[in-house]
Amino acid sequence: MRRASTKSVRTQGSIVTAPKGETVNQVENIETNALFPKGATTHGRSTRAPAVGVHGMTATAHPYASQAGLDVLRDGGNAIDAAVAVAAMLNVAEPYMSGVGGIGIAMVYIAKEGRTRVLNFSGHAPNAAKPDMYDRFNAETGPIAPLVPGNVSGWLTMHDIYGSLPLSRVMRDGIRYADEGIALTPFNASMVEENLVRIDRFESSQKAVVVERSGLSAGSVFRQPQLSETLAAISEGGQKEFYEGKLGDRIQAGLETAGGIISREELAAYRAYWQEPLSTNYRGFEVRTPPPNSSGFQILETLNILSNFDELPYGSSDTLHRLVEAVYIAADDRAKYAGDPNHVEIPLERLLSAEYAADRAAEIDMLETSGPPAERWDRARVDHPPVGVKPEFASGLTTHFATADSEGNVVTITQTLGGAFGSAVVAGDTGVFMNNMCKWFDIDPDTDSPNLIGPGKQQDFCIAPAQIFEGSGSNGDDRKIRMSISTPGSWGILHTTVQMMYNHIDVGMNVQEAIEAPRFRHYDTGMLLLENRFPDHMREDLARRGHRVHVAPDWHNAVGGGQGIQFTEHGTMLGGADPRRDGVAMGF
Repeated sequence: MRRASTKSVRTQGSIVTAPKGETVNQVENIETNALFPKGATTHGRSTRAPAVGVHGMTATAHPYASQAGLDVLRDGGNAIDAAVAVAAMLNVAEPYMSGVGGIGIAMVYIAKEGRTRVLNFSGHAPNAAKPDMYDRFNAETGPIAPLVPGNVSGWLTMHDIYGSLPLSRVMRDGIRYADEGIALTPFNASMVEENLVRIDRFESSQKAVVVERSGLSAGSVFRQPQLSETLAAISEGGQKEFYEGKLGDRIQAGLETAGGIISREELAAYRAYWQEPLSTNYRGFEVRTPPPNSSGFQILETLNILSNFDELPYGSSDTLHRLVEAVYIAADDRAKYAGDPNHVEIPLERLLSAEYAADRAAEIDMLETSGPPAERWDRARVDHPPVGVKPEFASGLTTHFATADSEGNVVTITQTLGGAFGSAVVAGDTGVFMNNMCKWFDIDPDTDSPNLIGPGKQQDFCIAPAQIFEGSGSNGDDRKIRMSISTPGSWGILHTTVQMMYNHIDVGMNVQEAIEAPRFRHYDTGMLLLENRFPDHMREDLARRGHRVHVAPDWHNAVGGGQGIQFTEHGTMLGGADPRRDGVAMGF
């Protein structure tokens, strides 16, 4: 018997086969009202393909930085070398986000040791800092706003122990481009232009940047010749030069002349230090974050709560409500307890226990929201947009990046200046913009906040780089790294990262898809910000449950700018970078 001939009809969603001459009655189309549907683009669920690589990968917030790290890997460097190259170049290409005068935290996975080490270089308040010295203006802008900077110690501590190339090679591109200048992206140009009013308040800061202000736009060249000299001095003398040497003398003297309170002795004494990560199990994966003073435990608590729900189907309003409510619970606990662990007791054993998570999950009301908690204990004296800066850029400016090599080493770093160009103060003639992280303490002397500023204190630091592992070994020896992932974004870091992890672990998205998927962010003003790509019916469902829903544009940097690297079962790497900023991943 002869088989009937058929014809294939290609639709947007599938190929439907029908007998020749007959009408196709059923056509499967992509549901355009679904949340981030499969097949939405030629890349699946992302607007761009993930970067691919076998020998190495960089994922950073700027193409200059990704290229600098990749070139170091190509020259035989390892992931640690590449991370230092990226960090130095980000100071040049994103000078408003991070740099020599800033602070951060790294998670360093060393393959031959089979362990993740946390390197804390989050600085500390000056020893002269007291709450009654600060108000909402000088905690944010000016010479008493900086913490003792930790980035240089962090970068070079890693390199001293694990680096393989000379520091002069690793920092070469940062030194070069600081002097020659970079061509600004649209986002670069906007950030520089918006913050010139702050930079211009300080003569040292005006002299540190060279840019043609008339017609400032994408393609304009931005130079930092003083910074180039500083990076060169660091590449030659290491962290000893920055903290104890002549460069340290100039930095401290420049700050003191401007009215700063960081002493020469405490700058000389600063050193980054190693810690053990915290971890939890989520759906069979081990998730690792830094311990306090990092706020990373909020990520782990949120995942513990979510693990009490057997299924969290993607695109469901119930799932979105559960995600938001779990974030609210964990964020409230973090605001209540977090601070310098040398000064406050944080009940981590209870907060991260399975029993506590089960109890809190049971409290989630599926019909009504509990409402967003305060992002911090007491923000009355600092709750205002920075002077001269548009509100959409007011929440703190930070960067995140990741590097990986063919040996299996992975570096995951988040670092910051606090706000745009930090305190806006350049230390003397060094070209170093100092951070304004004193703003991120509570400063009201009458508050009982665990995050109250004080001499030498560390703060509740929302920075939280993270790594995900798979495998069942109790001692961790047979666990393989699955993903390096995190984001900038102030307190939003702690729920943006959870959303990206959910997208990968529960939904099965690759790293680029997980980063691009629509995100939410809450604020303690009561606002729940949803990107416009959440469909109408989901936004309306949440509003009916009492959420104060505000809609952001489709792609908005208020919900962060994540970067990540995924390690596949094929022994290869996928790199993801966020289109909400200038993110680029590169592999080879």
